[in-house]
Amino acid sequence: MSRISRSRWLVLGVLSATMLMTVLDGSIVTVAMPAIQRDLGFAPAELSWTVNAYLIAYGGLLLLAGRLGDLIGRRAMFLAGNAVFAAASLLAGAATGPGALIGARFLQGVGSAMASAVVLGILVTTFTDAGERAKAIGVFSFTGAAGASLGQVLGGVLTDALGWNYIFLVNVPIGVVTIALAVRALPAERGLGLSAGADAVGALLVTAGLMLGIYAVVQIERYGLRSLWFGAVSLVLLAAFLVRQATARTPLMPLRILRSRAVAGANLVQVLTLGAMFAFQVMAALFMQQVLRYGALDTGLAMLPAALAIAGVSLFASPRLSTRFGARAVLLGGLVLLIGAMAWLTRVPVDARYVTDLLPVMVLIMGGGLVLPALTALGMSGARSDDAGLVSGFFNTTQQVGMAVGVALLSTLAASRTEGLLAGGASEAVALTGGYRLAFTVSLVLLVSALVAAYVVLRRPRAGVEQAAELQPERV
Repeated sequence: MSRISRSRWLVLGVLSATMLMTVLDGSIVTVAMPAIQRDLGFAPAELSWTVNAYLIAYGGLLLLAGRLGDLIGRRAMFLAGNAVFAAASLLAGAATGPGALIGARFLQGVGSAMASAVVLGILVTTFTDAGERAKAIGVFSFTGAAGASLGQVLGGVLTDALGWNYIFLVNVPIGVVTIALAVRALPAERGLGLSAGADAVGALLVTAGLMLGIYAVVQIERYGLRSLWFGAVSLVLLAAFLVRQATARTPLMPLRILRSRAVAGANLVQVLTLGAMFAFQVMAALFMQQVLRYGALDTGLAMLPAALAIAGVSLFASPRLSTRFGARAVLLGGLVLLIGAMAWLTRVPVDARYVTDLLPVMVLIMGGGLVLPALTALGMSGARSDDAGLVSGFFNTTQQVGMAVGVALLSTLAASRTEGLLAGGASEAVALTGGYRLAFTVSLVLLVSALVAAYVVLRRPRAGVEQAAELQPERV
């Protein structure tokens, strides 16, 4: 391997480490929440804000952080984001009360948004060869799958062995090492300059709109239809942002990125797919704990085959298949496997056996290892060198929106169905199973919609040119 190649793979290692921290931080907290509530005196209604504060800051700032990365330099944004995240993790680990922890979690979300918004932009500008880029995206997706599977297990181990503080403190040395390696590995670059897109009004509109929209989603279980008012205001702000971008002299988000069939289509498919996928991860875990009475560690181990299948396919099979057949074909094949997994879950019985009723789902869910890298490749394929951070931030934003909306929507539907069955005299186990079946059925509809959208929107242009050609004059 040449020195240049070694340098590029070091860059991938640095980016993957940041991805791992971000994914871990999104899942590791859930296992430690009972211990956090007990030690810090959280009221039950406040406890969810240990997650919500992070999600609102992270999802709300991704688009802005991605564009700022293009303007001031993606390397500078990446380093600053990791520094903020590490400092916030130290504050979270040292928190002595609910307010301090919630504030630190919000700051963690800010740091995560700053760093992760530009990682895909750095990746696609570093790996310009199609074959190497496919391998790099596979490794990057593998890291995300590994983080998702490790989060709950690692959270339980750290909380039981050392205390909940260490689920945050473990990020500090990882962040310091990542920053040190990034300083060495990431090439120095000059951004476009703030004058190329310093739209303060647009930045305010999009950040407020996204934060308010995510707030509406994460609060829907608590406030029900009342949260729709926040959602409506969010939509008004985002619509005003689009109008602003169409008329601003130096727009924060040039609307030309949405003219790419690949970019628009991949982000649409991502919202639908991750809404179903993330809901599967949450709902399947709840079914095993609440209906089958699995413990936290047993649930993590039961979900492990799914994570390993996704990770293995994304690391080994996806790059080869994408190089040979193209990202669109791989995406369609992966969606078919996910549809099979979700269809299997819609018939899960109240007395489900793991080997016959759940393990086949964990195997079929390997389709996620084909879908996620393919979506990343398609979503970033139209990025120009001066827009790569923005396209990366946009891609990560729709990812967070898909997950948040999926969990909120399906959790609400499942709870409503369960309450209806309980009112009709059903046992708790039967009522819970009925609610989860409804959630899995809606997830199935989302995945079928994603398949149709991928087939229709991401079809090859008739002229035989690349899908990203709409984003002229320059592609990376």
